[in-house]
Amino acid sequence: MARDTHVYAIDYVATIIGEDVDLLLHITANADNIDYGEMIDVAIGPEEHITAFTSRGIESLKEFIADIRTWPGGIRQFLTQAGCDPKIIEKICKHEPR
Repeated sequence: MARDTHVYAIDYVATIIGEDVDLLLHITANADNIDYGEMIDVAIGPEEHITAFTSRGIESLKEFIADIRTWPGGIRQFLTQAGCDPKIIEKICKHEPR
């Protein structure tokens, strides 16, 4: 299988898949949520890093989001269990389909 030669920064991925970047940040806080090796930490300075994804990582992220939307309580419950700030939860859930 060919290796990806491109990665996509988390902010751009949020735009591509139409999701709130804060949601993606909370999902990626636990590396077990995304297929191993498909989420990459990119150094952009001595103390600065960003999260990036391979093409398969983006698919894995979309699959994970679709899955949590089927859970009881959906995105809101996931974020609550992840310890997300209530204001951020409201911001993210404001755009969730009912």
